[in-house]
Amino acid sequence: MRKLRNNELGRISVDEFKETQKTPIIVVLDNIRSLNNVGSVFRTSDAFLIEKIYLCGITATPPNKEIHKTALGATESVDWEYREDALSLIKELQEQGVKVASIEQADQSIMLNSFAPEPKKRLAVVFGNEVKGVQQEVVSASDYCLEIPQLGTKHSLNISVSCGVVLWDLFLKIS
Repeated sequence: MRKLRNNELGRISVDEFKETQKTPIIVVLDNIRSLNNVGSVFRTSDAFLIEKIYLCGITATPPNKEIHKTALGATESVDWEYREDALSLIKELQEQGVKVASIEQADQSIMLNSFAPEPKKRLAVVFGNEVKGVQQEVVSASDYCLEIPQLGTKHSLNISVSCGVVLWDLFLKIS
């Protein structure tokens, strides 16, 4: 067994990425303070051909040197848009027929491993602030609240880790 070289990975170009059919998932970042987390979400979204990222509230936007360090160019491939207010965005997406799932620990949350996305429905997943999580008003307006099962003492994951876990799980279920 040997590691593959970069030229053996079959990477597509940014132009090819833009033309490729996307996974019908939208990522919403609600008041993310860490620029490294934002960059990491871009990179993970590129890996799973995510349709779009919305950056809301205090979440920084590209171009930004700190975002670029972890995104490694994914800000050029993944479609993104800034919106000041996550709640109004959520309502707008729902009016377009998109189901919205906040990634949060809540009294009526569905464990991610038990969640079955509706066939042929676009899904937006909302990730919240590193300290406060997803805003309560956004949680309340969501169609679902998904929770990543955690068995240890901390019961919290970094947002970039949460995003990787959620997108991989949903990618498997939707593909």
